This record gives sequence, C-alpha cells and structure tokens, in this order.
Amino acid sequence: MTTPQEELLPATRRSLLHRIAVAQAEGRAPSLVAAVVRDGRTVWHGARTSVDGHGPDENTQYRIGSITKTFTAVLVLRLRDEGVLDLGDPLEKHLPGTGAGEATIAELLAHTSGLAAESPAPWWERTPGSLRPELADVLGEQPFLHPAGRRFHYSNPGYTLLGALVEKLRGAPWEEVLRREVLEPLGLNRTTGRPQAPHAGGWAVHPWADVMLAEPAEDLGRMAPAGQLWSTTGDLARFAAFMAKGDDKVLSAATVREMRKPAAPAETTDVMDGMTYGLGLQIQYWGGRLLVGHSGSLPGFLANLTIGVEDDVAAVVLANCTSGPMLSVVGADLVRIVAEAEPRMPEPWRPLQEVDTSVLELAGQWYWGTHAFALRLTPDGGVSLEPLSGNGRRSRFRANGDGTWTGLEAYYAGEVLRAVRRPDGTVSHLDLGSFVFTRQPYDEGAPVPGGVAPEGWRGIG
Repeated sequence: MTTPQEELLPATRRSLLHRIAVAQAEGRAPSLVAAVVRDGRTVWHGARTSVDGHGPDENTQYRIGSITKTFTAVLVLRLRDEGVLDLGDPLEKHLPGTGAGEATIAELLAHTSGLAAESPAPWWERTPGSLRPELADVLGEQPFLHPAGRRFHYSNPGYTLLGALVEKLRGAPWEEVLRREVLEPLGLNRTTGRPQAPHAGGWAVHPWADVMLAEPAEDLGRMAPAGQLWSTTGDLARFAAFMAKGDDKVLSAATVREMRKPAAPAETTDVMDGMTYGLGLQIQYWGGRLLVGHSGSLPGFLANLTIGVEDDVAAVVLANCTSGPMLSVVGADLVRIVAEAEPRMPEPWRPLQEVDTSVLELAGQWYWGTHAFALRLTPDGGVSLEPLSGNGRRSRFRANGDGTWTGLEAYYAGEVLRAVRRPDGTVSHLDLGSFVFTRQPYDEGAPVPGGVAPEGWRGIG
C-alpha cells in the first residue's frame, strides 16, 4: 500500500515533517510518528526521535486508546447490515440483564445513552481489568446519569456494553471477532490487543522538568472494546482508507457514510467548536473542512485519526506520552497542508453514456410557489434539486427504479420525489412530500394547493 514519498512535492513533505517536529518538541513527546493518506494510499510517513534507540517506522506499535471504539462500532454496524439487529433496538432485546438495557444500540454508539463517562473507581485505565470481571463491575449501582437519548455524554462503559453485545451475538470473544471480521480482511496485521515488538513504551513526562516516568500498560479486560488496541501508522492508514471509502469485505461505502453523519445532539460548547459525534466517529468542522475520525489516549499514549472527507486526505498521529502535543490539531494540520499545497484534481467531465428521455425532460427550472429551483441529472443516475439563487432547501435524490427518487440529505432526506403526468403523458408537476413544483410560478394548469386566484397576476391599481 505504501507508495513512493515522491508522490508529494518536496515542499509539502518538508512542511509535514516540520509540523510534527514542532509538535514533538513543543509537546515534549518521547517520540511522535505520523502518516498521511491520499486517495486511499499512504503517501508520507514521518517520525521524530526514537523508540528503543531506533526511529519508529510504520510498523512500530503504539497504544491507540479510544480509536478502538471505532473498530467496535464497525463490528456493531456489520451486525446491523446482516439483519441481526436494528440500531433502534434496546440493548435488553439482545443482551438482557445488564441493568442498562433501556438504552438503544444507536444511543450507545453515539454516546447518547445517558450512561456515566467512567466505570466505578479505581480508575480503569491504570488498573488491571481483573478488578472488573463482570458488566456489573463496569456499570456500578447507578449506571445512568442522564435520560437516555437526551444529550451527548461520552461513555466508556457504553462501548463495553457494545463489545459484550458483539460477543453475545457472535458467540466468541470481542478480540477474536474483531480479528476475524475486520483486522484480517483489511490486512491490519499489526493491530493487536496486547503489544507486539517493535512497540513504543508509554511514558509520563514531568510537567516542570525534562524527566520521564514509565506508565503501566494494563490489560483492560471487560473495558477492552473501549480502548484496548495497539496499532501502527501503517495499519491505521489502511483503516483510514477503509473509513473513507468502505470495503465490501467489511462494510459498504453507504454504511461508512452513515457512521460519519451526526447522531448526537451537540452541547453548546461543542457547537461553538463545530464538534459532534456520529456512530463511533467524532465529527468536526475545522478551518472550513469537514473532518471525521477519532482521538485516543491511555496512560503513556496519545493517538489521533483524522479524515478530511472532501479532500480525500487522512492523517494518523501517534505519540508515547500521557499528555503533551494536541494530536487532533496536528492531524487537522497535516490534512490541511496536503489539501492546500496539492489540491485534489477534479475528475474530468464526461458526458453520460445513456440517458432516459423521460427523465431528461424534467431537467431545468421549476417553481415552488415563487421560489425558483433547478433540477439536474446527476452522473450516478439520480437527480438533484436546488435553489437557483441564495440559500434554500436542496438535496440529491437516488433513483428508485420506478420513476421516483428518494432524497439523500438535509430537509428532503428520505422524502419521495415523483413526476405527475397528465392523461396524455405530459408532465403536470413534481410532487415532493406534498410540495408541488410547477414549470411556472403558481401555474394555473397544475394542482397548486389552495388553488390560484382567478384574476391571475396583476399590478397595483
């Protein structure tokens, strides 16, 4: 998968290296390693300082913390796509007796279940998982802090429940299912539950002196689906390519797009930061760009996976320190550097190979009341409808194969668009969820709701 670094211009490569060098130096990280993916391929890898006396490369493992949650979410979406469960199902339907069964699977994925952020003391990230052998030990006596579905509240125990759900429905341990269904099909051979050499050691860096303290690397036990994994920039680059485009061996492109859609109500502070959460993915607008991915941290390690959706550029950044560099900012900057220095080439325009003349006659200008819209044919066989000027409701529509189309986004998502024809076959109007679109404003020859004033258009006087 790795391609020659010459695919990026020398100036771009230096800018990327300079960015991680600044992050490592100012963040005082023992080591920092990064990779950039473009068009589904790794085009750059960089590292600063060393691990065990050697510069870390794309095969050096770091702990990735909560990026593990995205892997767990993939397993759950696979179950949904197979028809084993529905995201609206309460957990109790498939995993009874947890004490948190009223939360739906979608709410657990989006951190809107109302569950607490952490398991009961002692802090699970720095203590053995053997202290929490059962789900009851993870959830505690009062697992809910908020009403289910009402607000976003990040929950590590929520993803423990999702991991247990996977185990119950697959009849095998979470890590075994992950290996079989995701890691092996995607070729992620260096992503594991326990560290495998070569790997970085985890360190705490003293806040007021340039000295370090070794951090424990605990097996998280039941909490593993929330943060157990170790991985490399090479593997996470392949995972980023999958999360951008999908892979039918694991999840379709449509399902990974679904994961990237906001699924949680944002808090006021999140709105100000342009942040929300999808189904196992963090979503953020940064510098005018839509970025999706996930961050991760465990004692001794920081991790970040950032995907620039429109630019088709992704970045992976890993460091072996408990705190220090803001890797989410570094990841966003790496995406920006490539996207701005070497903008994506647009696909060449090509005419359609064939066109349905009954659809072609619908193209052009339509009116909803006095609002002018344009209907266009799209290369994928669908249509789009958007205002001719200014802001307004717009959407792409997928062809249903029966002369109707279904909206894909925004206000018209899921709504059906159809052309209504007169007995002689000519088009009377478009119907979109009871809205009537006519060729002329308030066309008196079309069934405009409420009718059209018989005196027609007129001036004053």
